Amino acid sequence: MDNPLVGPGLERLRERRSVKWRLYDPDILPLWVAEMDVVPAEPIQQAVADAMTRGDTGYPWAADYAEALSTFAAKRWGWEPDPATMEIVPDVMLGVVEVLKLVADPGAAVVVNSPVYPPFFQFVSHLGHRVVEAPLGEDGRLDLAALERAFADATSDGARAAYLLCNPQNPTGAVHTPEELTAALGLAHSSGVRVVADEIHAPVVHAPATFTSVASLPAGSRAIALMSASKAFNLAGLKAAMAVPGPEAVADLARMPEEVSHGASHLGVIAHRAAYLDGGPWLDALLAGLDSNRQLLGTLLAEQLPEVGYRVPDGTFLAWLDFTALDLGDDPAAVLRERARVALHPGPGFGQGGKGHARLNFGTSPDIVREAVGRIAAAL
Repeated sequence: MDNPLVGPGLERLRERRSVKWRLYDPDILPLWVAEMDVVPAEPIQQAVADAMTRGDTGYPWAADYAEALSTFAAKRWGWEPDPATMEIVPDVMLGVVEVLKLVADPGAAVVVNSPVYPPFFQFVSHLGHRVVEAPLGEDGRLDLAALERAFADATSDGARAAYLLCNPQNPTGAVHTPEELTAALGLAHSSGVRVVADEIHAPVVHAPATFTSVASLPAGSRAIALMSASKAFNLAGLKAAMAVPGPEAVADLARMPEEVSHGASHLGVIAHRAAYLDGGPWLDALLAGLDSNRQLLGTLLAEQLPEVGYRVPDGTFLAWLDFTALDLGDDPAAVLRERARVALHPGPGFGQGGKGHARLNFGTSPDIVREAVGRIAAAL
């Protein structure tokens, strides 16, 4: 199968009406938001088109989604979660909000590993919780000592706290190993902290790394994972996600109010189901293209911007770039938008470790990756 990333071309991409292509001026090359420049797999297109032709545009049926996710997980990760225990949610972050309501006290602390996806701070704070950061280590991995300190801080008021884990990590692309996850889950359990995991990038893991869900581990029996096909299959505009509990968290998740399920899109469920059941060959081709792009980016940076720090990510289609040696200030993305006409995602919003950094989305064609690095090198 052809590389899905070598698809629409820049002219056609600029016809898109998504925020990625509309927020900035037309001469700016957008490599910021986590939306890929691909056309979804043919089985997904067909499933949605057939639904429209039938007038099948009503309310979602969650069982279809849960069963398809379980089938996909068994095939990809050797783990078969029970569909009957899952709960459908509108999307991953709204699912995180609803799960936090179930497992944490109002206003309690929520621990995050920074640098991390900016909505972790936004949604958690909007919900009235206090964010406690446990920064990743210098090696970009989970830092158990930092976690232990954060859990002590989070539970110091006696409230039921939570740990919001990003797995794989956005923006760094770290894929947490079973050993790392088991250690972190054990610390959380001994501290009385419940674990909620955003696992939206789970299908986008590059060999030899492998994905492990927290809900699949013995130490994660009380954890709840949020999963979706939206990132891997480029379906962010077709909203749907699943909350997947560990065995001892089933009763907690069953308390989720029925009205939460109303937020998922029926067409989203149809699209995600088709992705999980029939999108495998397309996904394999995509992963090959992303693997090539993550290596290409490293080569281009070494040749043209050797001062920029870059650790090749094990997962996601995102690159975390360190511009601190170039003295571009706290937010190099703002400088690069003006001087290079390339939009990257600003680093400061990712929390501790974000200043002087920016996130680049390499889920695009190799030509656009080359153009972006070339523009930045010329500008600097």
